[in-house]
Amino acid sequence: MRRTITAAALAITLVAATACAGGGSGSADAEARGPITIWYSNNLEEVAWAKQMVAAWNAEHADQKITAQEIPTGKSSEEVIGAAITAGNAPCLIFNTSPASVSQFQKQGGLVPLDSFDDGKEYVESRSGKVAEQYKSGDGKYNQLPWKSNPVMIFYNKKAFAKAGLEPDKPQLATYDQFISTARKVVTGKGAQYAILPAPTNEFYQSWFDFYPLFAAETGGKQLVADGKAQFNSNEGRKVAKFWRLLYAEKLAGQEKYNGDAFADGKAAMAIVGPWAIAVYRGKVDWGVVPVPTSSGKPANEIHTFSDAKNVAMYSACKNRGTAWDVLKFATSKDQDGKFLQLTGQMPLREGVATAYPEYFTKNPDYKTFADQAARTVEVPNVASSITIWQTFRDAWSKSVIFGRQDPDAALDGAAGRIDQLASQS
Repeated sequence: MRRTITAAALAITLVAATACAGGGSGSADAEARGPITIWYSNNLEEVAWAKQMVAAWNAEHADQKITAQEIPTGKSSEEVIGAAITAGNAPCLIFNTSPASVSQFQKQGGLVPLDSFDDGKEYVESRSGKVAEQYKSGDGKYNQLPWKSNPVMIFYNKKAFAKAGLEPDKPQLATYDQFISTARKVVTGKGAQYAILPAPTNEFYQSWFDFYPLFAAETGGKQLVADGKAQFNSNEGRKVAKFWRLLYAEKLAGQEKYNGDAFADGKAAMAIVGPWAIAVYRGKVDWGVVPVPTSSGKPANEIHTFSDAKNVAMYSACKNRGTAWDVLKFATSKDQDGKFLQLTGQMPLREGVATAYPEYFTKNPDYKTFADQAARTVEVPNVASSITIWQTFRDAWSKSVIFGRQDPDAALDGAAGRIDQLASQS
């Protein structure tokens, strides 16, 4: 059984475990080398990848060994990481860093800019291409390495569609009007209780799986905030809000949390998910996949979506930063990215991922659609008060769009005013 470690206890429980994060004798500079500690995610596929990566590195670096563990359990990984920064005993590298939390970790003084390494900026940009720009901090530095994404799309249940009298291999889901019409037929035809059931709960990140993918698609790739200003109270943002309000008003989407997997259980005929879902639903749901809808029905090769990325960051408690940087490059090399893709089905944030691993995508054609979509993803904006900004948006979205207690246009305008103030603060 995995032992739960609360954030409050982290400063005590991790002292011994992270003492080797700096390797003892090394100084905190870009050249110091020696043992380091890393954390990685606790899902089984990423654990398998991390263990083989660490074994491969340690076999060749007896004097610079990695000590690795799953990220300790807490209320959230962000809370756990923040507590470790405060305690001064974070590991050198965490392969589970949320882009939304980077500004807070930076404010805490917890991150090492990767630009501090001679080849840092060049490595990040050459690996990830133009998408890397979205991951720069306000000071223009890379405090995270874009690592892997799960570009979200619409999964639909072919059997549910067929039961409702719809053509399962030619779903009409490209435009908002088509999507609404199909959703009505799914529900009235008893294909499922709901057409789609994103979580209606109020956590700040839930808008990444209802509003944000459609906003990215409708705007051609805009972020929630740009140049210190909210972008979502635009004509495009209002169209997205109107679309979702109609789904909720007609009970085509549910307003109550479902304790389970609504898509797998047949409660909802559609879901907004990333490539991780292929393995999860294989043998459970006869699914198809399409891009998220737009008001005009844009071609698939023009549609952007939310990246759902997790990245790698180096933490300032690390002393042997030369080793940590070498490990980071090793773990995100073309070879290790290929192993990561093979073991997890998640998309490395590597330019041209669809063509970098032709053998994999030939053998696993279901993933090719997501690889193509990975070239057009939108990240959460890397701004100060990022989580507060998202919570402010979610509060307004929940009140107006999900529960209909306020006019959505007025709610978006009110949230935009508050978010403009937050985004302008350094």
